[in-house]
Amino acid sequence: MTARSDNKLGTYLRDRRSRLDPAALGFPVSRRRTPGLRREEVAQRAHISPTWYTWLEQGRGGAPSAEVLDRIATGLMLTEPEREHLFMLGLGRPPEVRYRAVDDVSPRLQRLLDAFDVSPAIVKNATWDVVAWNRAAAMLLTDYATLPREQRNILRLMFSHPAVRSHQDDWNSVARFVVGAFRADAARAGATAAITELVDELSRTSPEFAALWRDNDVVAHGEGTKRIHHADLGLLELEFSAFSVDGRPELGMVVYNPANDDVAERIRAYLARSR
Repeated sequence: MTARSDNKLGTYLRDRRSRLDPAALGFPVSRRRTPGLRREEVAQRAHISPTWYTWLEQGRGGAPSAEVLDRIATGLMLTEPEREHLFMLGLGRPPEVRYRAVDDVSPRLQRLLDAFDVSPAIVKNATWDVVAWNRAAAMLLTDYATLPREQRNILRLMFSHPAVRSHQDDWNSVARFVVGAFRADAARAGATAAITELVDELSRTSPEFAALWRDNDVVAHGEGTKRIHHADLGLLELEFSAFSVDGRPELGMVVYNPANDDVAERIRAYLARSR
């Protein structure tokens, strides 16, 4: 039976398997009429029935399950964007987020952070560990490079470091916002289980965190205004915007932009003097 002409899922599957090298994956290469893997070889790698896989390519048998699509994505060695496209074709929705612990960023993303000369900018993961920052963030917010890796966590800094607390213009409001946004970010990235140890630790060491966590507030990080007291510059008003990193659901970038020209000039002069 030939594949239906409107079967976009089948067309995509055939295209992806045609791009794989049988020899590199341990399959014989002789007597092949077309490039890539055979259907039964994809089924073998995906641990599904060859008949069921054939039906998918032919547009028969109904919609596949998310588990089957995940197995096929693994068997075809799809990238994350390719896997998402597979789910959109097969189920009409993106796959569930799969949390991955990370502690670094690409050089390209670091160069983007460094391009913000007077705007502190950081990249955090789903558990709110700060994994990258620029010079303005180190000079105006926290010098993360001087901290042990496990202390470069926004929650730990907010609830365990008196100096960070004293820099906040309204610590109670900031703390409530941070906890609510942290809860939402962790859930969105599929990291609910990964934050358990951190939440338990902070609940033991900070009654204030424990109380806020029990409130179950959830807020979007989005954008807003942050007011901090800097030791040399005094009160600084910064507008922040949070961005997701495309293709990296576990990462988020936050940029703190000076709220007006006066703040920008004060920061620019300070950073120039501090070189």
